[in-house]
Amino acid sequence: MALYSKSAGKDVERAVKRQKKGKLKSGKGGKGGRVKSRKQAIAIGLSEARKKGKKVPRKSKKKKSSSRTKKKR
Repeated sequence: MALYSKSAGKDVERAVKRQKKGKLKSGKGGKGGRVKSRKQAIAIGLSEARKKGKKVPRKSKKKKSSSRTKKKR
């Protein structure tokens, strides 16, 4: 079973195209600066798909780093 719907993929595609043209802006109402990062463009496309109610997994919360990965001083 697919994690993302085809229409959600189209939303991401559109967002990346807008980013390439320099039309994609971050922030509420597009008042923020222009998006330069591809990853950020994909994230914006996914959030737009979520708002439309398309099949997109929920945002995952960042995992806490274990004590092993932390550097000891």
